[in-house]
Amino acid sequence: MLTQDQLLEKINAAIDALRYNAKPDALYEPIRYALSLGGKRIRPVLMLMAYQLYRFDVDTIMPQALALETYHNFTLLHDDVMDRAEVRRGKPCVHQVWGDNAAILSGDAMLILAYRLMTEQRTADDEDVWVNPSALTDALKTFTEATLGVCEGQQYDIDFERRNDVTVDEYMEMIRLKTSLLLGCALKIGAQLAGASATDAQSLYDFGEKVGLAFQLQDDLLDVYGDPVIFGKKIGGDILCNKKTFMLLSTQQRADAAQRQQLDMWLNAETFDADEKIASVRAIYDAVGIRRVCEQKIEELFAEALRCLDAVSVGEARTQALRDFSHHLMGRQS
Repeated sequence: MLTQDQLLEKINAAIDALRYNAKPDALYEPIRYALSLGGKRIRPVLMLMAYQLYRFDVDTIMPQALALETYHNFTLLHDDVMDRAEVRRGKPCVHQVWGDNAAILSGDAMLILAYRLMTEQRTADDEDVWVNPSALTDALKTFTEATLGVCEGQQYDIDFERRNDVTVDEYMEMIRLKTSLLLGCALKIGAQLAGASATDAQSLYDFGEKVGLAFQLQDDLLDVYGDPVIFGKKIGGDILCNKKTFMLLSTQQRADAAQRQQLDMWLNAETFDADEKIASVRAIYDAVGIRRVCEQKIEELFAEALRCLDAVSVGEARTQALRDFSHHLMGRQS
């Protein structure tokens, strides 16, 4: 079996080989730029790792792995336009370089290219190395359901900005759709293309989804309590923009009248000192014990994820790489 780093090298080489030299340049140059910005390539790596549980010819499904990475980057192009973001992975966003119209149109093209890659059938010299057409059909269905789910999650996220009655359950569903769904999709497609049983494919999907949820909640937690040097960005950004996170919504549920009043004051304040707002809101979080509440939820989700992985029929020795990957993603020692 190839290691995670070896799979990443193969994926990066395959992305570099996707030159997209078609015309017009104004459509394809933003795509080349977006895909060249790098990243952890978590989704295609997970797809190949799941495939390797059953088969070793990972090059056979490289088009499908690239489809998932192309789709993910398409969502980033459009997200950056909607969020008016300026920087992506340390470089100017596509819409900052080429304008909104180009970012939207090139993003649309990336979505279509992703579907073209997902349906590509690659047969190696060995006639026994190929993807069963019915498995490809199943994978395409999984991919389509996931891509639609991501759009639904993004819309919920937009809706939540205008609502003051968002519940914790609604937030969990939003991050499931917007973030963790695609992780589960990657694993499930890898299993489907390898000819795994439907039960195994679903267990791997559930594993990815639970890990994704745990990871997102940990991100919420670190934004409040993390070390800025380790976290890689300034702490308190979610507090400053009144982002509806598990931390905020759970605090609103548990706060007493006085705490809710103080929290509402900060949420509604139009002018404020940033450091004072962060410190004051965090003090309310501390008072209701929200850090431990979030930590317990993360532990619960991560434990559920590992139970799903244990249910995969190939045995613990073969799934150890995925177990190690999940621990690494969460910043844990396995």
